[in-house]
Amino acid sequence: MSPAPESKQDRRPPYQHAADELRRDILQGRIKPGEQMPSIRELQERFGVANMTARGALNVLRDEGLIYTIHGRGSFVADHDAAGESSVGYTPPAWYLANRDKTPPQAEQTEGSPDGSEATGDTLTAMLTALRDELRALSADHQELRREVEELKSQQSKSQS
Repeated sequence: MSPAPESKQDRRPPYQHAADELRRDILQGRIKPGEQMPSIRELQERFGVANMTARGALNVLRDEGLIYTIHGRGSFVADHDAAGESSVGYTPPAWYLANRDKTPPQAEQTEGSPDGSEATGDTLTAMLTALRDELRALSADHQELRREVEELKSQQSKSQS
């Protein structure tokens, strides 16, 4: 369990404190890109917080583009550079652009496998990789939009003053 915040003046919610510590672990390389983040239960025990507080900490990191989540599998550290910037830069893969108007891959079969299972497995892996990349990009876009909204709000409040 982490020690209490050093300053009693720090009124940030507990999920922010947990997110800060997890962010520090990621940026210092204690949790490397591609590695799975601790489970919600582990985070609850580590920080002495409730389930929703631990989820909130992961949501902050997801919004920042430091992690991504795969439903049913968990959260994983996204690729990022030393400054902590997520290296998402999404462009749809060539196979997707070339085949987006064709029949779904599940309907195709190859000569090597009568039921098409081998081709579908490879195609499924490629599709899941593309979806993961797209989720990373959307997460980064979401964070950028949140920053822009905050900037606009601060400009609006300054102009009203």
